[in-house]
Amino acid sequence: MKHKTTIRIALAVGATLLGGLLVAQDQGGAAADPHYLDRLMTNIIIALGAVVVIMAFYTIVRLFTLVTRMQELEYLKQQGVDVSEYLEKKEKTSWWERFMKRMTKAVPVEREEEVMFDHEYDGIRELDNSLPPWWVALFYVTIIFGVVYLSYYHFLGYGPSSAEEFRMEMEQAKKAVAAYKAQMGAAVDENTATILTDEQELSVGQTIFETNCAACHQPDGSGNIGPNLTDEFWIHGCTIKDVFHIISEGVPEKGMIPWKTQLRPKDIQRVASYILVKLAGTNKEGKAPEGEKCQPQAMEDGGSEATEVSGDEVGMN
Repeated sequence: MKHKTTIRIALAVGATLLGGLLVAQDQGGAAADPHYLDRLMTNIIIALGAVVVIMAFYTIVRLFTLVTRMQELEYLKQQGVDVSEYLEKKEKTSWWERFMKRMTKAVPVEREEEVMFDHEYDGIRELDNSLPPWWVALFYVTIIFGVVYLSYYHFLGYGPSSAEEFRMEMEQAKKAVAAYKAQMGAAVDENTATILTDEQELSVGQTIFETNCAACHQPDGSGNIGPNLTDEFWIHGCTIKDVFHIISEGVPEKGMIPWKTQLRPKDIQRVASYILVKLAGTNKEGKAPEGEKCQPQAMEDGGSEATEVSGDEVGMN
């Protein structure tokens, strides 16, 4: 009777999982998805397979319990215990008491002879003792967790799959990278840089120049260790892209360091624009001309405020 009750419970659990699956799959309806019926049948088969696996697992457990009980009764007979009295006493206890006894039983050391097997290997005897209760409890918890996890993520489809989680995380990562680039000005490089003419931007560029470049090029750009930035001669080109590249990558063989590790791309654009707009063409008396004569543009893409200026390539020649 008790075995039949347990089987009914297992079948009820399987039917509940299947019903939940059907309800979950019905959301949206066949009208919104032409492959709705195909996926529904596939999931029904999976759910039925899960029920079969559960029942098979239950059967194996019951067989194992039966074999263990037979061994137990045989052992009791060998020890001279009245088996019928033992079974009668056991029958009077509730299933919960028997369950808790199985979960927590542990034979004390002084009684280990009661659970000792007959065989012996090199003086080592084996005890037919129970696993630690915490281990058994943890084992059953993992089984329950596994059933809930599979039902939630794979059978019922409420939770995202691993592939869906990966796609969501990648989308979040792309947004984070885009936000970082926008904050750091990383969208600007030597290929996209344009000359800035806004006075506030040029003022920032002047501050950067006087802080980082004046030591080699003088505050007025007339040149010192680095070339004169105010004449008409340039060593590495006179466009905004050329100047941006030289500031970013540097000229190590001439002692100019790459500034890309210390300045943001947006700041490199600002200081390059300051050189081309404010210094180039002012022809300050200083270091002798170097490079080839070049006419730099004051503003790319032909803006109405464009003016022609000239000057010696950034203190990065």
